[in-house]
Amino acid sequence: MPSDASLPAGTTAPAPPGPLRAFWRAFRENRGAVLGLAVVSFILFVAVFANVLAPYSPIEQFRGFSKLPPFWVEGSDPKFILGTDAVGRDMLSRLMYGARVSLFIGLSVMVVSMVVGVALGLAAAFFGGIVDVIIIRVMDLIMAIPSLVLAILIIAIIGPNLTNTIVAVTIVGLPRYVRLVRASALTELTKDYVTAAKVSGVGKFRLMTATVLPNCLAPLIVQAALGLSDAILEAAGLGFLGLGAQPPTPEWGSMLADTRDLMLSHPWVMAFPGIAILITVLAINLMGDGLRDALDPRLRRS
Repeated sequence: MPSDASLPAGTTAPAPPGPLRAFWRAFRENRGAVLGLAVVSFILFVAVFANVLAPYSPIEQFRGFSKLPPFWVEGSDPKFILGTDAVGRDMLSRLMYGARVSLFIGLSVMVVSMVVGVALGLAAAFFGGIVDVIIIRVMDLIMAIPSLVLAILIIAIIGPNLTNTIVAVTIVGLPRYVRLVRASALTELTKDYVTAAKVSGVGKFRLMTATVLPNCLAPLIVQAALGLSDAILEAAGLGFLGLGAQPPTPEWGSMLADTRDLMLSHPWVMAFPGIAILITVLAINLMGDGLRDALDPRLRRS
């Protein structure tokens, strides 16, 4: 930025960019992150407007049109662009509605995990002592069990359905948020501005929520973005095992499970939901990398 002395008389230096503009400038330097954001936005648009964009109902069966190939394969039907599954349901429609279900699971898990994780992490950092020990030991216990095994155990206890899938995946992913918030809060508690707030008489609750928490949001936002892809993968894994969303709900993992017998004879039926999961998770991870670079000044490119 030019100094005031080098500017013509009567002019002033341009104002520095606002925080949002500075964030966007840093974010768009990562082309992969911008591509990921575009793909995620498209998938979100399809999920929200699936009932308008989908040509058919995701559970409607067309007799005599089962196992049709996609439009570029000989023997296809132009009415079914991506073909049909084993019982004659339109694959394109099921993929669109499946995006709605999978993103709903991922976003629900992310929101609940953030709220509960922030509360437990701040409590552990501020109260310390036995509260900190209990919270961290419970989180360690959850992390000691492989995530999919723990999710299967929880589903086996409370029963398989969409709501219980969200509960199970939330419990599995919760320790990441708790430990991240606790570590960030403990770091912030050693800084001068927190000491000044304590001296000025700020209450503990306000100190936690209004003073310390805003300075812990950058790593938390990155974790939330990456946790979204993990939640989608965990839900798809449970759905593939028959422990997630139950048929005929068009969830990508359960779609994979329903068509695994057709892997060799009609590979496209199983390929499409797998590709949808791959593209969605990859796009979210690319976007998460961009968020990490933009929110952490030490990682910004010069």
